[in-house]
Amino acid sequence: MNNQNRENLKELFEKFLDTQQAQKYVEDVQKAEEILREHPAPEPDDMLIANIKAEIAMRLPVRNTYVFKHIAYKALSIAAVVIFITSIGLRLFDNGALESGPVQYASIIPTAIWESDDIAADDADLVIFTTEIEQIEDELLALQLGEDDSNEDSTITELEMELIEINNSDFWKG
Repeated sequence: MNNQNRENLKELFEKFLDTQQAQKYVEDVQKAEEILREHPAPEPDDMLIANIKAEIAMRLPVRNTYVFKHIAYKALSIAAVVIFITSIGLRLFDNGALESGPVQYASIIPTAIWESDDIAADDADLVIFTTEIEQIEDELLALQLGEDDSNEDSTITELEMELIEINNSDFWKG
């Protein structure tokens, strides 16, 4: 151990111990180094090194094969998931596609009336309600303009009664 290393070691020991104990431990480390220099460790036999290298060489290709298989299995599983999701997606979008075929519809108004030129004249209920609405409009306009010659209270009462009757009819409920 050179002088610089000895001083560094002594400073390190002095941080934890007093000066005398630090010096003693530095000397112990120097004696341990001398013993190790006097008795070096034996080097391994050439045959042992060759056996270790052969065993490493045998295990490396096995590991490479394992890694390849691992990557192949992952790729196959990812491909299977992609195919599965794609097939589900195609089925969902295929079910939502519009197919050309006969158009089906429902109508409240019968076809004969719908194709007619005068719907109001062909449907009796519609004619009645249209007439009543026109009558009510005329009466309201007359009341607003003050052109009614009859008793105003009775006209308003009649108008209210007609509105109640229309409100209670089956026209609005159907």
